[in-house]
Amino acid sequence: MAEANVVKQQPKQETGLAARSYERVPMLGGSLLGSSLFDINPFALMRRFTEEMDQVIGPASKQASQLSGWRPAIEVKEEKGKLRVKADLPGVEMKDVKVTVADGVLTVEGERKQEIEEKREGYFHSERSYGRFTRSIQLPEGAKTDQASAQFNNGVLEITLPVPESQQKRHEIPVQEGAKSRTAAG
Repeated sequence: MAEANVVKQQPKQETGLAARSYERVPMLGGSLLGSSLFDINPFALMRRFTEEMDQVIGPASKQASQLSGWRPAIEVKEEKGKLRVKADLPGVEMKDVKVTVADGVLTVEGERKQEIEEKREGYFHSERSYGRFTRSIQLPEGAKTDQASAQFNNGVLEITLPVPESQQKRHEIPVQEGAKSRTAAG
């Protein structure tokens, strides 16, 4: 049997853009040699990106973002020369609420702290969650912020301040159905 020498050749080192296209891309789990970005399933790529970000940032950040992302419901109503702002703040204590006005913007901010404990025979469950919130409302021009008042009752914050009557009367514009287009048959 004859012997043969096999010599492996090293690939040429390329520089510039060509070299970068062959570099290992960690998010894709390998090199791009032999494939293009157009061959990659965008949903799989997004899922992989999300998984890797979760590993970098950690699951604790998910919980923190859920808590910090709480936005209480707010209702703004203008009636009889007064602007009324109602904010539903369940689980928030009055001492943790702050209302300010600056540059024509009303801001409600605070912190919600919830602690739940459940004790039964042979079972104990405790959960704590904390989260800050901020909501800002643009006030109408001429609002009398120095006459504003705020009341907090059973988790509902109500802010009232005088505003000038609207000079423009609102009227409804009727909505009509547009002409239907015909498609050519045939």
